Amino acid sequence: MSEGNNPQHGGISNTLNIANRAFEFVQHLWISLIRIIHGREFLAEMFATFMLVTVGNGAVAQVILGATASTFDFGSQLSINLGYGLGGMIGAFIDGGVTGAHMNPAVTLAMALRGKLNWLKVLPYWLSQLVGAFLSAVMIYWVYYDALMAVDCHGYGQKSVNCTAGIWAPYPQPYLSLGTGFMDQFFGTFLLLLGIFGITDTNNNEAKQGMKPVLVGLLITAIGLSYGLNCGYAINPARDFGPRFFTAIAGWGWDVFVCVECVHIRQWWWVPVVAPLVGASAASLVYWLFIEVLHPKSELKKNEEQGYKPVQTD
Repeated sequence: MSEGNNPQHGGISNTLNIANRAFEFVQHLWISLIRIIHGREFLAEMFATFMLVTVGNGAVAQVILGATASTFDFGSQLSINLGYGLGGMIGAFIDGGVTGAHMNPAVTLAMALRGKLNWLKVLPYWLSQLVGAFLSAVMIYWVYYDALMAVDCHGYGQKSVNCTAGIWAPYPQPYLSLGTGFMDQFFGTFLLLLGIFGITDTNNNEAKQGMKPVLVGLLITAIGLSYGLNCGYAINPARDFGPRFFTAIAGWGWDVFVCVECVHIRQWWWVPVVAPLVGASAASLVYWLFIEVLHPKSELKKNEEQGYKPVQTD
């Protein structure tokens, strides 16, 4: 009997065909479902934020845990700044062509204020960013659990605000006042959004499409290098609140929402949530008032003739 007439081979071929059709059906069903619920944008924002916070807080974990759980030096504040910059760059490459890679509720709010995002998408974007940041906290906890249990906390428990909670969310310095802390988060986010507007403004010195994620990463690094001392430059409500909430339910307790060692501040958690939103709103107004409306009309007309349009997700 030839191989072509072998019933066994025919059965295998039929099984493969059925499996292939089943896979195609599931694939089409998944794509249709995602389109119906506009899930493509939700997933893209979630994964981009996950990448930003996973790489950034992963660098924080390596620096903090490596200082006592290992005999080797695993970095410094510069490592953290670079980690967040590179995480932001990779996240922007992942999501840039889908939503513009906000990865930050403050950025989403600013884009809505500037008319580049439908207001109905603001809350779904915020939720996706929060979920991405929370999942990153889970992954870091999983990967670094053994190192966490081996760290020397000098009398404190491994799961204490004084020792390891700072891996997941930044905390203010003991000397910091509420007003200065609010201004720190306000101004850091203000700088972030001004930079993003400049990088993406088609009527200004807009960066090449493939260079935008790189420049956003450098922008995040620059802010960390210059404004990371007071309270860790969260400048991102999702990046702060998602991992902070994870630590609250993972054993660190509700003290993660206050500043235990601060002299002037008790309730801290709301500052890195509210101040970045205010800073982003201010940056939107300032850029529009001092840059955008002052573009020469000849340049605006030229860009329209060449087909340049701002990225907008309706």
